[in-house]
Amino acid sequence: MSGLAKYLLQEGYEVSGSDINDSKYIDEIRNLGAKVYIGHDKNNVPEDCIVVASTAIRENNPEIQRAKELGLKILHRSDVLKSLSERSKCFIGYAGTHGKTTTSGLAAYVTDMAELKPSYVVGGIIPNINTNANYKSDNYFIAELDESDGTIVKYNPDILVINNLEADHLDFYKNGLTSLVETFEKVLEKLNEGQKVLINNDNEGNKLLKNNNFITFGLNDADYVAKNICYSPEGSEFDVYYKNSLLTRLKIKLLGQHNVLNVLGVLASLNEANVDLNKIKEHFATFTGMGRRLQYIGKVNGAIIYDDYAHHPTEIKATLSALKEFKDKNVIAVFQPHRYTRLKSLWNDFKSAFEYSSKVIVTDVYAASEEVIDGITGENFANDLLKDNKNCQYIAGSMEEVAKVLYPTLNENDIVVGLGAGTITNLGKSLIRIDTDK
Repeated sequence: MSGLAKYLLQEGYEVSGSDINDSKYIDEIRNLGAKVYIGHDKNNVPEDCIVVASTAIRENNPEIQRAKELGLKILHRSDVLKSLSERSKCFIGYAGTHGKTTTSGLAAYVTDMAELKPSYVVGGIIPNINTNANYKSDNYFIAELDESDGTIVKYNPDILVINNLEADHLDFYKNGLTSLVETFEKVLEKLNEGQKVLINNDNEGNKLLKNNNFITFGLNDADYVAKNICYSPEGSEFDVYYKNSLLTRLKIKLLGQHNVLNVLGVLASLNEANVDLNKIKEHFATFTGMGRRLQYIGKVNGAIIYDDYAHHPTEIKATLSALKEFKDKNVIAVFQPHRYTRLKSLWNDFKSAFEYSSKVIVTDVYAASEEVIDGITGENFANDLLKDNKNCQYIAGSMEEVAKVLYPTLNENDIVVGLGAGTITNLGKSLIRIDTDK
């Protein structure tokens, strides 16, 4: 939402809005001239505006109710993003269960650094550029396309990248992966001749899509293939082949096989958009990753601290696998389950997601506005992991309280990674604060 607000402000629109908490995102759009209220109140709604809301805003929200009383037009955020995308000469959308923030952010980063004047709206802060949205020109429009609420069917990109498809957002996709694939089939049915779809050919969910006119990328059998991959604690380096011919060699700072695939998908999509690879190639090596994607936070008692947004079993496994290059370190995974429905539906998948960790610390569930489900708790999940002989500990309370318990146990042999989409992001800051106050 903040990205859309910034984009509209840059285009000259008058923007106001509200949120339940202040944040750096709000500070940024305030500096651009937006009026932002903290707290939802019917008096926040002007009498002559268009109201834009995300799926998180419910019908009983006082501002939505006031907008209806006034007869104002109410749009979903996807309607606005769709409208912005239709103005560009080339709309590139990045989608899929995992990796869409990294891929859309990387595409925006390399084209921006190459001074190709892309416009973009992505789901996280882009390093060096330090923003999640920008309007620069109508040459390219790069966007992260969210599938969580089904609104992805509204978009009509010239180039669509599908990173992967797996069961998630099971509060919306009642039949799991089957429902998700059906939604993406609807997206594909709308595309016209000349529009391109790129898929990760290594992902089993992608293989369920019926359309066979895809441009593929992957580590094995694909149009674009990454070969001769060298992994290290500093990143990765690999050759990119297109149709069995060497296209280029890339060096990246991102860790793990999943990021090789992310980068490969971005390079392939930009090549298909006729972007000159010689102009963007060098910038892949300076991309340090999106915020909260294995983001380095600092050191505490010699232990290295990372923060990661992973909240799905596959994401957690990929993140922990990326840390295998630190061969002499104990990897401590601090897992904050995100949503009761997700933990319940994917309980056994979560149990098998921590094989690359030395120890798992489980916190209380982050509800994300959901009602409690009886028996679905962080403590019960930790106890279940213990039955499988996994080195596991449950710590209750706030992230500050979790940090207080964890801090005295850390040393230079440890790597701590916070995993989740909720308040777990405060863990690293809390650890550093304790260390500073010591």
